[in-house]
Amino acid sequence: MIRTKIAVAAGALLVAIQLVPVSRTNPPVTSPVKAPPEVEALLRRACFDCHSHETVWPLQAYVAPASWLVAHDVSEGRKHVDFSAWDRMDLVKVAKELPGEVTGKDMPPWYYAIAHPKARLTDAERKTLSDWARGLGEVKTP
Repeated sequence: MIRTKIAVAAGALLVAIQLVPVSRTNPPVTSPVKAPPEVEALLRRACFDCHSHETVWPLQAYVAPASWLVAHDVSEGRKHVDFSAWDRMDLVKVAKELPGEVTGKDMPPWYYAIAHPKARLTDAERKTLSDWARGLGEVKTP
């Protein structure tokens, strides 16, 4: 009897939390990333779901409580680096931070790579992204 009440209460709670609104927006791309084709391909494959306005929202983005984590990760990702608003990015900051995130294997996060095997980067791909990012901070003189 008590197990039934607990199961009903847990089920009711799971249904109720689905009513908590979660933002899953993809605003218009205002300024796409400027990168060589091979770098853009890597960014699209491994980074764009959290760091662009071209997020492909997975099934878990529609089921609470996982939806809360997915929406939070995308929101935070876009705050740090947004490949869809490239004209608003501090490229010197990106040049300083992105190489360490990529070569240190902090990006993409391990839990994301488990669910998205195509986002896993080889060491050579990490180096390609890191080298490209470092070049963003170089001062170009005419």
